[in-house]
Amino acid sequence: MYEPAQRNLLQGVVEMDETYIGGKPRKGKKDDDNKRGRGTKKQPVVGMVERNGKIKAKVPPKDKGLGFNRLALLIRENIDTQKAVLITDEYRGYSPISKILPHYVINHQLSYADGEIHTNTIESFWAILKRGIIGQYHKVSIKHLSKYVDEFAYRWNNRKNKNMFQQTLQKALGVA
Repeated sequence: MYEPAQRNLLQGVVEMDETYIGGKPRKGKKDDDNKRGRGTKKQPVVGMVERNGKIKAKVPPKDKGLGFNRLALLIRENIDTQKAVLITDEYRGYSPISKILPHYVINHQLSYADGEIHTNTIESFWAILKRGIIGQYHKVSIKHLSKYVDEFAYRWNNRKNKNMFQQTLQKALGVA
């Protein structure tokens, strides 16, 4: 369900956020092994979504971290920096982004929305992705995580397509 058509750069108001996938507490294990958020040993996934538009989600290499350099590379590869405004949360890795494109920050410690400044769209995608993994697949391996992320991005990007099943089948058979 990876789409070459997804190579078009995102434009307009773009929300960007990261989430962490994998693992749950096991009996007898310390809670430190399954922290939430950036202090975790889970696999990061970075997503960028146009308001009322397409989403791009990537699984970056876990060993390289999610600092400014990695985030800036993802922005340059996926967002049209001349035709976009970026909205993120308060994570420090996003701080220098304003050198690349216009950047607004929503501080989740104060509120989750300030007018049009929010990351609710990308948070909605994370909820759908995680619910799908838990409810549909029950668990995923890190080895194939990018394929699962591609599937959910495909579903999101085609959610308004009434012929999605037929289109997907045609693509699988190579007749589309």
